Amino acid sequence: MIVPNGGVPPFDGEGLLAPGVYDVTVDELAASSLVGGYGRPTWDSAWRGQLVRNLGVLVRQLWQVGVPEVYIDGSFVEDKDRPNDIDGYFPCDMALLASGRLEEQLNNIDPAACWTWSGARRRWDERSRKAQLPMWFAYHVELYPHVGQGTGVFDEDGHELLFPSLFRRSRVGDREKGIVRVVRAEGAS
Repeated sequence: MIVPNGGVPPFDGEGLLAPGVYDVTVDELAASSLVGGYGRPTWDSAWRGQLVRNLGVLVRQLWQVGVPEVYIDGSFVEDKDRPNDIDGYFPCDMALLASGRLEEQLNNIDPAACWTWSGARRRWDERSRKAQLPMWFAYHVELYPHVGQGTGVFDEDGHELLFPSLFRRSRVGDREKGIVRVVRAEGAS
């Protein structure tokens, strides 16, 4: 189920989005309850707003190099007052990725030149207690290319999940849930 320009619905009783793909622009995401919160004093709207601004920078860079779709997930689209980051993926061409051209094109336009998915470029972050990509340090956003590869996460039957299926399952309880697709505003280039 795809919900075009329908915004982001409230969370269900378990803190998840109802199953589906919710199309929103960066501005709609910034104005959504995912940033504004639900009237809880512990909801960190300022931090969530900063994450969306950072996401907007990276999404526009992807659009600039011809990547049309970006999906976001993780604790940012769950009922968590202060997520560590925004996680996401984008479908892309295998030849563009494998040749290194995608990384090169993105780094040519990003001031932090942080686009890489090399494990060798990860650095330890004490606060999150794991090694993070340069993109995470620059923006607290991690966007991964999806070319049909596995994610290193396996289902209950031992099958490796791809990004589209992984992002549509909750981490706790393995329930089906919704995700957000960031789309261009009408008339935007």
